[in-house]
Amino acid sequence: MSTASILERFRPHHQELRVRLLKSFAAIALSTALAYFFIEHLAAFCTQPLFLAAPTLEKLVYTKLTDAFVSYIKLALLSGIIVSFPYLLYQCWMFIAPGLLSKERVVARRVILWSTGLFIGGALFGFFIVLPKTLSFFMSYAGENLEPMPKLGLYLTFVARMVLAFAISFEIPFLMVMTTVVGLVTHDHFKAKRKYFYIAIVVLSFLLTAGEVTATVLLAFPLFALYEAGILAGRIFISKQKDDGESQSV
Repeated sequence: MSTASILERFRPHHQELRVRLLKSFAAIALSTALAYFFIEHLAAFCTQPLFLAAPTLEKLVYTKLTDAFVSYIKLALLSGIIVSFPYLLYQCWMFIAPGLLSKERVVARRVILWSTGLFIGGALFGFFIVLPKTLSFFMSYAGENLEPMPKLGLYLTFVARMVLAFAISFEIPFLMVMTTVVGLVTHDHFKAKRKYFYIAIVVLSFLLTAGEVTATVLLAFPLFALYEAGILAGRIFISKQKDDGESQSV
């Protein structure tokens, strides 16, 4: 088969992908513009944990003329991606669904549902639970001889990194179950290698939090629990598959 015939065969899929990508980028752009319209409220929402951790702190600062503008653009873009995330998943689903069997479509829906739920749950946990404790620890060093003057851009970057670190890390149980389901590892693999994965979790937590000890501890312990949840979920999923296979063979 010639290259031209191959390209012609996959041209409809290429056009479909192009349309889906354009719609996705348009959704992000629209959501980002809408978020920038409410940027003052978003910035106040993100800085509230800092002011609660340090009641004496009155305001944040910026030292370059473009710092505030660039920081607001980044915040609006991040908010736009989060808001449009369900629509992005929908576009991804509409692209792959026609090529799936009915049973595969059911599995794909569950995959999207669980991965989205874990991502959102991790982001909420990072922002509402871990971030306030981390900020309280760092702001506790302020005193008569130390006056904190947080920069707006660096603070928003810190918040975004913290939230994304927990959002991505909360995907661990989902990834563990998926690797077991597709047959990359056996369901006993994660239990047998628990010690090594625990060490990897500590290292990963350290890297994701940029070496901040308090944030590392607050990230590592939930990941330990999620790792154990992934082992349990994989065991339940495998046993369910065996039961379904036995019922179909009868």
